[in-house]
Amino acid sequence: MNAIELARAIPKAELHIHIEGSLEPELIFALAQRNGVALSYPSVEALRAAYAFTDLQSFLDIYYAGASVLLQPQDFHDMAWAYFLRAKADNVVHTELFFDPQTHTARGVPMASVIEGLSGACRKAEAELGISSALILCFLRHLSEEDAFATLEAALPFREHFIGVGLDSSEVGHPPEKFERVFARCRALGLKVVAHAGEEGPPEYMWQAIDLLKVQRIDHGVAAMQDPLLMAELAHTRLPLTVCPLSNLKLCVVHDLRDHPLKKMLDAGLCTTVNSDDPAYFGGYMNANFEQTVAALNLSREDVVQLAKNSFEASFISDERRAACLTQLRSVVSAAA
Repeated sequence: MNAIELARAIPKAELHIHIEGSLEPELIFALAQRNGVALSYPSVEALRAAYAFTDLQSFLDIYYAGASVLLQPQDFHDMAWAYFLRAKADNVVHTELFFDPQTHTARGVPMASVIEGLSGACRKAEAELGISSALILCFLRHLSEEDAFATLEAALPFREHFIGVGLDSSEVGHPPEKFERVFARCRALGLKVVAHAGEEGPPEYMWQAIDLLKVQRIDHGVAAMQDPLLMAELAHTRLPLTVCPLSNLKLCVVHDLRDHPLKKMLDAGLCTTVNSDDPAYFGGYMNANFEQTVAALNLSREDVVQLAKNSFEASFISDERRAACLTQLRSVVSAAA
């Protein structure tokens, strides 16, 4: 079994998946029809053709348009369930789903509809597919910190359904320091904290996420390559990075996957993981990201196994669950020897 085949077969955790970014055009149209939402695209094919964005902002514009079909708890359930079925096919055994409540509450959708729909799908995935999961509420960084505080307060009645908070959307011009107070509040509540940094933004944003937000994971983080001191810090602390290769390619963070820094980051001892980000928009789910990255960077079987190990090391799971996942990983690797 070569490295690509091994990457497909091994159990893995996905830690950087925006559930709204898993909305495939077919489901968008189905939900629009169910809810009586008029779309500005005449067909599934026309909508898919509109996915030809060139940067983060042009992607976000169509991303928010797609989310407009999500209105009822069942819509959020069906979106997450479609993702879980694809995750199962890719041998994802644990996933931590980002969701953007502000995208929905701004449209008048109750917080309860969002969280209850998603959490119901999470329970079903564990019962029927054997996939453990958790929800992470993300604040939209192009909005104000006051809006983030209001979102947090609105979500607290559903505190048992999400494990942490994150920070996403437009990075450039919206540094992590903008959200220092709300993240302090979240940490005081016992929530896990993560943040997007170093995707299109500079290494300084990663330092702010570490020093000011005190994050437990950094999402993306490829800008670390520009700062040797930051690379050394990340190698020393093993602060995980949830890297998304096909997303980086699609958004032109790199222009050729062969130039992606993942291998160099892995070789430098960083706790680097592979993830799909917004798979419906960026050309592939977990195994597609692994397959294309392994091929482009000539990753070895050992690299592939290390990436899977890193994904479980970086997961917010119990020691018992982590040990079970690593045992399952060793079993598959041994059988594939």
